[in-house]
Amino acid sequence: MTPYARRGVHGQTVEALARRVLSGDLPEGSTLDLVALQSELDVSLTALRESLKVLAAKGMVDARQKRGTFVRSRSDWNLLDADVLRWQFESDRTTDADSALLHNLAEVRGIIEPAAVRLAAERRTDADLAALDAAVDAMGQGGSDAAHAVEADLAFHRALLAATHNELLERMEMVIESGLAYRDRIVHSSPHSEDPVPAHRAVLDAVRARDPRAAEAAMRALLDQAGRDLDRIGGSSDIAGSPDIGGSPDIGSHDDTERPTRQ
Repeated sequence: MTPYARRGVHGQTVEALARRVLSGDLPEGSTLDLVALQSELDVSLTALRESLKVLAAKGMVDARQKRGTFVRSRSDWNLLDADVLRWQFESDRTTDADSALLHNLAEVRGIIEPAAVRLAAERRTDADLAALDAAVDAMGQGGSDAAHAVEADLAFHRALLAATHNELLERMEMVIESGLAYRDRIVHSSPHSEDPVPAHRAVLDAVRARDPRAAEAAMRALLDQAGRDLDRIGGSSDIAGSPDIGGSPDIGSHDDTERPTRQ
C-alpha cells in the first residue's frame, strides 16, 4: 500500500486526527464530537469527514447509526499499514503499546531479513549490487549527519529486499522501514553508536559472493549490532522495554549448527 500523501489541508487533517487517536487523546471506544473537532482543526465538516474516511480505511475509526463516528479498538487497526506505523513512531508521546510495537518490529526484522538475504545472495543482479554498493558508500560519506545516515541505511535495506526479486518481500519494506527509521534516528543522533559500514559491507560482500549462509550470518551480526547500539545509549530499556530489541531471534535459520537458547 502506498503511504498516504501528507500534502495540503486534507493531509494535515488526516495526520492530526491520527496522532490524536494514537496518543490516546481520542481513546479507543470514544465517540467523536465532529463539530468540536471541526472547530479545533479549523476545517470544513466535509474536509473532516473525508479525512476520517482515510482513518476508517485503516481500521482506526468507524461510524454507526445512533452512535456516530467512534475510535475502534486497537486490535482492529491495520498495524502493518505504513502510515499507521509511521504515525506511532513520530508521536510526541510513547505509550506502552508503541514500545511493544517497536519490540515486535525488531523481532519481525530478525525473522524476515536473515531469510531475505539468503534469497538476495542467490538472485541478486548487477543492478542490485550497484544499489547496495551506493547505499554502503553513502553510509561512509555522511559523517555526523544523522539524517543522511538514516536515509543511507534505509536505502540499503530497501535494496536488499528488492534483490530477493520476490514481490511480497519487497512490500515488507514499508513495515521494516518504519521501525528502522525510528531506531536509526535514535542511534545516529548519539555519538556512542558503532560504525555501521563494516557490518553492512559484510552483508554486501556475502551477497556479492552468492553465499547464502554467509549472508545470513552477516545479517544476524548486523541485527545484533543494532541491538548493542540501542543498549549503549539506553534506548532498548527506555523505548522498547527489552534488552535485545535490535537483536535477531533464531527463527527460520538455515544454519544446522546448534545455537544456545536466549535467556
